[in-house]
Amino acid sequence: MPVWDDLVGQERVQKQLAAAARDADALVTAITDGTAPPPSSKMTHAWLFTGPPGSGRSTAARAFAAALQCTSPDRALGGEPGCGFCDGCHTTLIGTHADVQIVRTDLLSIGVKETRDLVRRAQLSPAVGRWQVIVLEDADRLTEGAGNVILKAVEEPAPRTVWLLCAPSLEDVLPTIRSRCRHLTLSTPSVDAVADVLVRRDGIEPAVAAAVARATQGHIDRARRLATDETARARRSAVLKLPLRVDDVGGCLKAAQELVDAAAEDAKQVAEEVDTKETEELRAALGAGAGAGSRMPRGTAGVMKELEDRQKRRRTRTQRDTLDLALTDLTGFYRDVLALQLGSSVAIANEEIRPDLDRVARASGPERTLRRIEAIIACRDALDRNVAPLLAVEAMTMSLRAG
Repeated sequence: MPVWDDLVGQERVQKQLAAAARDADALVTAITDGTAPPPSSKMTHAWLFTGPPGSGRSTAARAFAAALQCTSPDRALGGEPGCGFCDGCHTTLIGTHADVQIVRTDLLSIGVKETRDLVRRAQLSPAVGRWQVIVLEDADRLTEGAGNVILKAVEEPAPRTVWLLCAPSLEDVLPTIRSRCRHLTLSTPSVDAVADVLVRRDGIEPAVAAAVARATQGHIDRARRLATDETARARRSAVLKLPLRVDDVGGCLKAAQELVDAAAEDAKQVAEEVDTKETEELRAALGAGAGAGSRMPRGTAGVMKELEDRQKRRRTRTQRDTLDLALTDLTGFYRDVLALQLGSSVAIANEEIRPDLDRVARASGPERTLRRIEAIIACRDALDRNVAPLLAVEAMTMSLRAG
């Protein structure tokens, strides 16, 4: 299938990227054939993809990377790059292409060390493909120092290197970097478009696809997870019951504790799945004997400590991500309440709990609902500032109280 098939509801962006891929193909062909390059081109060496969560920033970047590496013979006959079937497209999309580096992080930030490695790679000529492509899916997590390292590479790019940066908004990227990138803005796909792709590509029942697409308001990855993961559905249902449990101080504190505990349990599960394997693999690579009690070779303590620190940061990131997802669901609940209070024609996202929405809507006014939404936003901001999760969530639940 064409590489653009997974890019849902982004026809304008798809056309721009397809045009750039055509010009990029013509440029490489001219270089390899020793002919004159095209007089004008829609291709450039650095791109910045922005858009809200679920809009498909990373999907667009990976699809563009695949189109740049497309080797389909149909291109010579006027076909579009990005067939989806050739070796260049296929290996890019599954993450094994030698000249495509896809960078994502499960930590809170991306530091200087990681970006220096990327810059060194970016200076290399393509080994087997047509371009050297660096896809940085979490450009918003670059530290200031790491961003300055990237800046130098973007300012002075190698002839056939392309940087594809992804971030939620322009403000999440250093001004000096974004000023040197071509900017593409993605929008949240429509609920119908998300439901269609879930049915067509993932085989989800149409009724289920429509329900989860509506519940997640166009966030395709979350919609797919809700449709296929019973645990995710149960956790979301528990979060949506929280507004009914904050009638008194005791209820507020208990609800906050349960929310934070659930996020901590998520982080613990990830640690159990990944940390032990990582630790054993590193111990083996360093020459330690079998078993957790075996002695490590001299001089390896620092390496093991670095791994432990990384694992700790990953647990923190997982806990924050889980809490943020819960807060997003809570915001959706009160958004529906506000729509009911104002008599809006906006579709209700959480139609399956309509009686609960009606109950909260009748018990308060729009002003109170807006203050509750502001309390959730304040909680998210506090978590971003490294406030202790329980303190931030307790402050929020106290603000959600009736009255």
